[in-house]
Amino acid sequence: MGNRPTTDSPWIRRFRSVPQRRARLVCFPHAGGAASFYMPLSRALADSVDVLAVQYPGRQERRHEPFRTDILDMADDIAQALTPWADVPLVLLGHSMGATIAYEVMRRLEQDDTARLAHLIVSCRPAPSRPREHPADISTHDDVLAELRRLSGTDDQLLLEQDLIDMVVPILIADYAAIRTYDHIPEPMLRTDVTAFLGVEDPSVPQDDMAAWELHTTGAFTLRLFPGGHFYFKDDPSAMARAVSELLTPLTARL
Repeated sequence: MGNRPTTDSPWIRRFRSVPQRRARLVCFPHAGGAASFYMPLSRALADSVDVLAVQYPGRQERRHEPFRTDILDMADDIAQALTPWADVPLVLLGHSMGATIAYEVMRRLEQDDTARLAHLIVSCRPAPSRPREHPADISTHDDVLAELRRLSGTDDQLLLEQDLIDMVVPILIADYAAIRTYDHIPEPMLRTDVTAFLGVEDPSVPQDDMAAWELHTTGAFTLRLFPGGHFYFKDDPSAMARAVSELLTPLTARL
């Protein structure tokens, strides 16, 4: 197991190679996030599941690449990169902005009749169909710090480290530009089952907005609530890992 890319695509990092893999979980980071954010979740999951994470340009080993600010264009490229991995059932899991990208990627993968698709998990992100306020205009250093504090995604002590701030600020500015310019196209609906995860103290996502994901699939839908806020699994991923494992168990048991 390693956290370096093991495929030719810079979009995909493979955290764990499972010889007798029966399903594959693909994790999509939040705005400002990187693939390594999902390392703790990967460690907490069963050994029968391959765990991949998407690496957006402009961070970690892709830090010298230009940022991408078009979610639909990113979804096109990520879907293409994931196609070779769809030889076993894929479960896509996206948190916050990552939920929107995972949703758009799943829509594209569903157009490939050979892809084996099992489930979409969306976390702490309003359904695309929900009326929403204009997303926050995050365009300055102070805007970024205020947003990080609001969502409690970064320890206040870390916000005092200038090197970290210098790295995070341009990433978040680019990612919020992508969120602001995302234009949802209603069709086609998903056929894949969808489960929505929500931290009940999330200041940015009402429960009704998560429940509205049901309107985006003809498959089954479930809403699961967790204690905590927007980053309810950041310090302890065990509850999320159990919930993900429950969804994966039918796949790993029958193959």
